[in-house]
Amino acid sequence: MAAQDVLGQTARLASSSALLQVLFRVITFGLNAFTLRYLSRELIGVVNVRLTLLYSTVVFLAREAFRRACLSGSAKRNWTKTINLLWLTVPLGVFWSLILGLVWLHLLEVPDTSVVPHYRAGVVAFGLSAIIELLGEPFWVLAQAHLFVRLKVIAESLSVVSKCILTVTLVILYPQWGLYIFSLAQLLYVSVLVMCYVIYFVVFLGSPEATKKSFPVARVKALLPNFVEDETFVNWKEARLTWSFFKQSFLKQILTEGERYVMTFLNVLNFGDQGVYDIVNNLGSLVARFIFLPIEESFYVFFAKVLERGKTVKDQKQDDVAMAANVLELLLKLVLLIGLTITVFGYAYSQLALDIYGGSMLSSGTGPDLLRCYSLYVLFLAVNGVTECFTFALMCKEEVDRYNFVMLALSFIFLCISYFLTHLYGSVGFILANCFNMGIRIAHSIHYIYDYFKESPHRPLTGLLPSPVLLLVYVISAVITAFSEVLFCCDKGWMARLIHISTGALCFAATLVTMFCTETKLIHFVRSQ
Repeated sequence: MAAQDVLGQTARLASSSALLQVLFRVITFGLNAFTLRYLSRELIGVVNVRLTLLYSTVVFLAREAFRRACLSGSAKRNWTKTINLLWLTVPLGVFWSLILGLVWLHLLEVPDTSVVPHYRAGVVAFGLSAIIELLGEPFWVLAQAHLFVRLKVIAESLSVVSKCILTVTLVILYPQWGLYIFSLAQLLYVSVLVMCYVIYFVVFLGSPEATKKSFPVARVKALLPNFVEDETFVNWKEARLTWSFFKQSFLKQILTEGERYVMTFLNVLNFGDQGVYDIVNNLGSLVARFIFLPIEESFYVFFAKVLERGKTVKDQKQDDVAMAANVLELLLKLVLLIGLTITVFGYAYSQLALDIYGGSMLSSGTGPDLLRCYSLYVLFLAVNGVTECFTFALMCKEEVDRYNFVMLALSFIFLCISYFLTHLYGSVGFILANCFNMGIRIAHSIHYIYDYFKESPHRPLTGLLPSPVLLLVYVISAVITAFSEVLFCCDKGWMARLIHISTGALCFAATLVTMFCTETKLIHFVRSQ
């Protein structure tokens, strides 16, 4: 497949994924606002922090390394061996579910049953849901490698909508069920997700469309583990790369979910405070999840397909290098501007957003400061996602192994800083520690990108330098909206709030106009791709 075709399909995958994430976040946003009025903060804290951490840890440790290894390189490969390798995620998921399930049940603090009933059932259900989701891993990787955009959109949309409908129904009818509600909803979510992929490939394989596309898998039976005589069960090159990524993914999970591990294992916050932190965290991460994550996932595939892992820039096709450098530069500029916009306007509108969303429970206390800090953290997330996406797509096995040592040291430092800052600043300390963590990771990735392109005429890191005029408009907007918040928000009535919102809208419009006038190359890229 030509690099230009890969770019077009990748861009469509990223944009579709972004739209899909918008739908997910809007639904989750509304669901949380709804459940806040029916359920306790403690119950929400246990579900969104404790149990979700169990599920995400099992799934991440079982599949992340396999995904990265099996999506590297061309889609033309021995798919029988790749599928065999992917099925190893299931027994690995069972292992992690059992081990971590015992830890969650017997070593961690158990919530008060009068406030959070059915905790044990919740642990079992969330561990089981992780295993069920891993059953669909070969189907997901095959679809992702061949850029099946529509399948991903439909599958994840149906699963999220099903989960939300069941949750809302049970919360209204049986609020006393407690964790049973979220357990059943989680099991429904993963079941619908896996069934969508399975049903699609059952129908697709053997069809005229699959034959026309010369799809590498001809029968549904080929998607199951297969032993081939006189051949190894898996591709050992992929297996070794998977092991390297596994060591890395273990550390990355600690860094990604570090604050939840500190909350869960060190009990620095009670379940109620964990619930407030998680609500604010979800609200603050809306843009990060529905824009930055799809870009990172989709363009990881693009860079891995266009450039060959482990080769220097001189050994690559120069046309592909030029395209990759141009795309990287524009992606950096895109996410930087989105991050700056969130940081500037998020500071002045955090308290208003929380007051509208959850009332005084969120807008009083540390809630507004949490969201303001998270607005800054979004900027770090934006840049880190793209720089790591490129770095991980190009690193050879030895470089991945060396980076693992860096991640190990960073993990230890991050956990220590999280614990220290949390004792000083409460839950805000978690976000400050995350900013430090992301800053170090960005510095490492920028160093790698600089070294990679230094022997070529391309300088993609210039994407991190926005127009001076645009920066000036950002500064002016920040000052105006901050004064507006002091004067009009948030206890002076709805008329004052509307004036505050209108002020922000005018500043935002001025920022967009300036962006369109000064960043013409980026605007053309977004429109064309």
